[in-house]
Order: sequence, then structure tokens, then C-alpha cells
Amino acid sequence: MTHDHDVVLRPTAAQTEAALNPPPGRTGGDLVIETLQGLGATTVFGLPGQHALGMFDALRRSSLSYVGLRTENSAGFAADAYGRITGEVAPLLLSTGPGALMSLAALQEAAAGSAPVLAIGSQVPTAGLGGGRHGYLHELRDQRASFRDIVKSTHTARTPSQIPSATAAAWESALTAPHGPVWVEIPQDVLLAPTVLPVVTAMDATPDDVLPRPELTALAAHLLAGAERPAIVAGGGVVRSDASGKLRALAERINAPVVTTFGGKGAFPWTHPLSLQSWLEDRHTTDFLEDADVLLVIGSGLGELSSNYHTFAPRGRVIQIEADAGKLESNHPGIGIHADARIALSALLETVDARPDATAPERVRTLLAQVRTRIEAQDLTLERQVLDSVRMALPDDAPSFWDMTILAYWAWSAFDARRPNTMHSAQGAGGLGYAFPAALGAAEADPTRPVLAVSGDGGAMYSIAELATAKQYGYPVTWLIVDDGGYGILREYMTDSFGEATATELTRPDFTALAHSFGVDAVRTDPDRLTEDLAKALATPGPSVVVLPALLKMFAPTHL
Repeated sequence: MTHDHDVVLRPTAAQTEAALNPPPGRTGGDLVIETLQGLGATTVFGLPGQHALGMFDALRRSSLSYVGLRTENSAGFAADAYGRITGEVAPLLLSTGPGALMSLAALQEAAAGSAPVLAIGSQVPTAGLGGGRHGYLHELRDQRASFRDIVKSTHTARTPSQIPSATAAAWESALTAPHGPVWVEIPQDVLLAPTVLPVVTAMDATPDDVLPRPELTALAAHLLAGAERPAIVAGGGVVRSDASGKLRALAERINAPVVTTFGGKGAFPWTHPLSLQSWLEDRHTTDFLEDADVLLVIGSGLGELSSNYHTFAPRGRVIQIEADAGKLESNHPGIGIHADARIALSALLETVDARPDATAPERVRTLLAQVRTRIEAQDLTLERQVLDSVRMALPDDAPSFWDMTILAYWAWSAFDARRPNTMHSAQGAGGLGYAFPAALGAAEADPTRPVLAVSGDGGAMYSIAELATAKQYGYPVTWLIVDDGGYGILREYMTDSFGEATATELTRPDFTALAHSFGVDAVRTDPDRLTEDLAKALATPGPSVVVLPALLKMFAPTHL
């Protein structure tokens, strides 16, 4: 009896000929690169190191594009952004020990932001594995253990034959909802070993969809259609699964106001009559969501920032759609639906009855007026002017990347992203140095659009070396550096809590002169000229830096 898969697995004559006559001079490193090509990769990020040279040598025998950054952490941030923008796996090639460990902060952000990064690191020679006592350069007692608590899965290939399968398994894990980073490690001698294995051909590592259970869809549809005051919280999962259109269709069908989390910026139109925007650090918004008799949470775990620092206490029924099973009911009890956001929203749209409600837009307008009145009562004219200037200068479809700086904290709540998947920040893990290298990764993903990076002077120093990368590749990235002479947000936190700040003041370079030394255009601006200078920089090919000396303040918190 013949099965269909028997036919699929039978090699063609050309495949047989190629398998019997592989090109000479190949190594385990070639198997890594061939596997990536067979899985569909076109670009890899990374930084070479002694134990990883077998992979990097194989790159020159391939058609893959290589983007080399100046630190492994920056390379990880660039890969993170490439994965977010494209929705494809971003390979990240690393060396052993210090090189590998330097990527951990970036991989933590990729895990928090659900970015599909495939980190492939070298290891000490096979004879040195498992002990940490052999004296090899870069040796760790258990390198894999350093990654196990951060990435979705870890994989090891200890022979050349294991490389394709280990890499494909990691690729599938990275793309399984929720997306995330994975780790593969291969000893130096395995990467350098000659191989007579055939060239790796196309491989299929497509993960299965995460489907909602039909009884849960039916219950959710019934509760939403019968609700008096439904509301929706849309998180980053809506953006990652490209479900913003379906979210809007559902919200309009049941007339439910929608608030987007800071990770879900752009998931719902900012000026839509049902849009509560993103004012999550606001007691008026928190009260509105607590008053909902049915709250639909899509693609969010309702963590610290999405719950107004865990002060949010819903009084109605909570329905949570989440691809990460570990986040279901992790902060609030409810009906947990383990599913990809796009598929779950499709199922709801096929099931839920329309719910007429002429009062919902008025309730939204009332809330936004309350928020506006609160902000206008504070002396924050400069902050609002700067954020408005950035919005006016930035094209609607241009992606932006924001470091952990006061202007980014403002942007989380007050910036209109205008398009899904265009505003990204390091708010998942909260590390510094994210914005500029991430913007470089986005420019590699789509060099036809300008990209904006926003940093403070403290965060900028984490990735200042990547000005050389930007110049080397000619990326259309504009870097806005808000220079307030230190770690501004920490200065505010410490002053508020302790009366004065410690360890927050910084000596910094002349950023415009430093950029010029890299051959990068730079200008020093002020709030009145910011829109003009930023728009000009964004419209000019290649990298540029805009420095804004300004001491910005945060709006008063309302979660206390």
C-alpha cells in the first residue's frame, strides 16, 4: 500500500545526484548555514569569535546577507527588531562564553516582546563539555544553563549529523505562538569538522497553529453579546499575530471600547470612536476597565504596566485570549482561552452576535476628556510639545524604536502609533540600549522606509558604537537623543522617593561631534525646531543623529 507521504519523501533524480556528489571542503559550519537557508532565512545577525569561525567562514559560501554589529547585545536587539518587523525568524550567530553571555539582555527583551530570534552559539570543543575544568578559552561550566531561564527552548548539536535537526527544532520553537527566542549551541570542533553529508535542502519547520477550544469560543461569544458594558484590552499579541483588522471588526460588532497596552500600540486606531487609546497609567482608565461587566483581554498577561502597577481589580467577568499558556489567569481569574490572537478573533467573529450600543462612544469621549483635563492641569507643556513634534515629523508608516527614557514613557501613553507594528520599545524587559540597534535591524528588514530611534543620553551610551554599523551599511535610521545630563527617569524616581538622587548624573560626549567622527550627519536642535530638524533627517538617505538638550518631566502617577 502506497501513502502520499511515501511519494513526498522519495528524492528526485536531481536530488539523488546532488546528494551523491556534495561539493568538497564543507564543514559543520556549512551545515548550519545550509540549514538556515533551507528553512527560509535570508539574513543573519551576529559577531564572530574564535570558536564560531566555522560558521562565519561558511557564510561566504552562501547567499545569506550578514549584518555585523559591534556588540553581541546590540546584535541581539537588531535581530529582535528584524523578527518583529518581518514576523520571520532572525538568526543570531554568537561565539562562546563572553560573546554568548553578552546577548542575554537582548534575548530577555526578545522573550518579553515575543520576537522570534534563533541564537546559534559555539561551544568549547566536545572534549571540554560538562566540566568547566579544562582551561579552554571562554569555557563555562554549563553555558546552556545560562540561557535556559530566558529562551523558549535550548538545543545542542554534538555531531555534524545533529546540526540540521537541532536547528530546525529550534526554528519551529521560535515560530510557535507565542513567538520567542531560542538557543542552539555547537562545539567548535563540530563546526570545523569536515563533512561528507549532502548539502541540506529545503526543510519544513512550520509550527502547528494554537487553536481555541470551541466550547470556550461559544461561552466568550455569549458573554460578550449579552454584556451591558463590555471593554477590550488589546496587547502585543494582537500586533504579533497581525490581528488588528479582526480586533476592529469585533469591537465594532459588539460596540466595545478598546484600550491598547504599551506593547500593543497601533493595534487599534487611535482616533476611532471606540478607542480608549493607551492611558493605562491613569486612574480614570483603570476605573473604566474595572467597571466593565465583561472584559476581553487579547494578547496580554495584564502584567505590571498593563494593570496600572497591579492596582487594577476587575469586578466583572474576564475573558483572556493568550498564546502563552503560562500567562492564562496568571494575574486575574477568568475564562482563559489558549490560542493565537488572530485565530481566536476569527472564531469569535464567526460566532458572536451583534450588540447595539449607542452609548459606548460617549462613554469613551467622557473618559478621554477626563484624562486630558488631568494632564492639562500639570505643567507639562514642553513634554507635550516634544512628543507632538516627533509625531508630526515621523511618516505614518515609519517604524520607531524607543529606549527606556522619559520621552518613551510619555509615548507609551500619549503617542499615536497610527499603524500596527510600527512602535516598539524595551518595556518588556526594560533594558537600556535597545532603541538604536533595534532600529538598525528594522532598517535591514525594510530599507525603503526611514526608521526612528529615540534614546536618552544615558541609554545612548550603551549603543554608541553602533553608529559605525549604521554608517557601514548606510541604514536610513535617524537617532533622536534627548540629552538631560543623566538617567532622567531614575533621577525622578529617586528624588520622589528619597528627596535627592544618587548615581544618576553623567558626563557625556558632544553627541553631534561624536556622530560626525563616524561620518554620520548630526544636528543639535531645540523644541521649537525639532519637527523641522527631525523631518529633514528622516527624509535624508543614510543615518543621522538629532540631539535635543531638554529636561523632561513625567506626568503625575495616578495608580496610588
